[in-house]
Amino acid sequence: MAFGLSPKHVQDLPLDNLTAEQFLTLTMEAAKKLGWNIGQTTETGFVAFTGFSMSSWSEEVKVKIDGSNATLKSECTGSQMVDWGKNKKNIENLIATFRELKASCSSEELILKYEELKPKLTEEQGHLSQSTPTKEGISGVFGFFKPVPGYFVTPILINLNLVIFIVMVLSGVHWMTPDNESLIAWGANFRPVTLEGGWWRLITNCFLHIGVFHLLMNMYALLYIGLLLEPYLGRVRFAAAYLLTGITASIASLYWNNLTISAGASGAIFGMYGVFLAMLTTNLIEKSARKALLTSIAVFVGYNLLNGLKPDSNIDNAAHIGGLLTGLIIGYAFVPGLKNPGETKLKFGTASLSVTLLLIFSFIVYHLIPNDFGTYETKMKDFASMEATALEVYSLPPDTPKDKLLYAINDRGILYWKKNIELLESLRDLELTSQIRANNKILKEYCELRLKCYELLYKAVLEDTEKYAIQIDSYNTRIQLKIEELGGAQGNRQ
Repeated sequence: MAFGLSPKHVQDLPLDNLTAEQFLTLTMEAAKKLGWNIGQTTETGFVAFTGFSMSSWSEEVKVKIDGSNATLKSECTGSQMVDWGKNKKNIENLIATFRELKASCSSEELILKYEELKPKLTEEQGHLSQSTPTKEGISGVFGFFKPVPGYFVTPILINLNLVIFIVMVLSGVHWMTPDNESLIAWGANFRPVTLEGGWWRLITNCFLHIGVFHLLMNMYALLYIGLLLEPYLGRVRFAAAYLLTGITASIASLYWNNLTISAGASGAIFGMYGVFLAMLTTNLIEKSARKALLTSIAVFVGYNLLNGLKPDSNIDNAAHIGGLLTGLIIGYAFVPGLKNPGETKLKFGTASLSVTLLLIFSFIVYHLIPNDFGTYETKMKDFASMEATALEVYSLPPDTPKDKLLYAINDRGILYWKKNIELLESLRDLELTSQIRANNKILKEYCELRLKCYELLYKAVLEDTEKYAIQIDSYNTRIQLKIEELGGAQGNRQ
């Protein structure tokens, strides 16, 4: 059983008394007999892909001849970390079938089969393989964190996510279950604050994670897609696609979720999978590799999207879908430039146009998203200010002249209690939680009691009488009950 990033099994096999041409012919015939799809083929080896099944997302099998020896390697094309012995079994089956054919084929038959194979060896390749040179060249665990040619942006993004998480933990944020206040303070995406001038959260939330397991799962997925995609896109296109899909994923989350705190790199990661899926539907990638990769990536994307539909799931599927769809658009926009790498204007023209249009679209959607909770928060600040003004009458000294007292009760008290009732009535059209609506109802009842109490106070001062004292005390008792019903959430009221 192999374990690791893209689990693999490698085994050397001597050519013995066979020539390189005979060995290549026999191993290719063995792969065909096993039902594998033959991909890239050269004079020194070939690439084949096994079939998709319940136990396998397809593996890439590479045969490379070097002198009197051949290296056989089977590697998973999906993002699984364990192969449960599948790769070793592939190599064993290939060798066993190879030996059966070797025993039954004559030299003349091998010569004829090689002549049939020859035209394929001269075809232009230039397609993307699962095991890119960059991936092959990375050695050791720490190699995945070091920027190198063809794998430059991905490790920087991974390192940045790791450093931010470590700094958050060192500052006191819980490493397993960070609280909402900490996430918002560090730049999470939350509609009420993001739409109230916090646009930068559309980017910062892509580098925050809700616990170490969330971080590790996302970094593994980013590492996998980065190794596959960055060597093909290059630094600029890869970085631009990552940031843009991250932003649009955040916009989608903002649009769909009213009071959800969103954080994580998964929206941008889904975006990169979208870019790759778009490329896999074109002829940019060799047909056999395309089929295997398309299947494995489609399974990965589909599984995660379905997992996000569970009722008890905390997964932000809106961000995933938003990133994925944007990635598909960007991927198709990159295709002309990728097909014609020498045409710089086409390369940067199509990329720049798609980025510009998506940014404009994001800007428009950002400003069209209703921020009912943010509006509510602003109005409640006005409520608190007017309430404080209305309650000033209780701070007046006992020897306050009658005219000033009447002014405070009527023009500072009754007026602002009426305005607060109007304010609470204006909140009916906002999309708020049931708890907030319940609190608003109690607040309105509280303001109405205050208004009636102040109207009696005004009469009592104006008429210089104590005949309303019992009624005023009754209102004050009911007011206190309303304050207690709110749990003291509205502040220290008289």
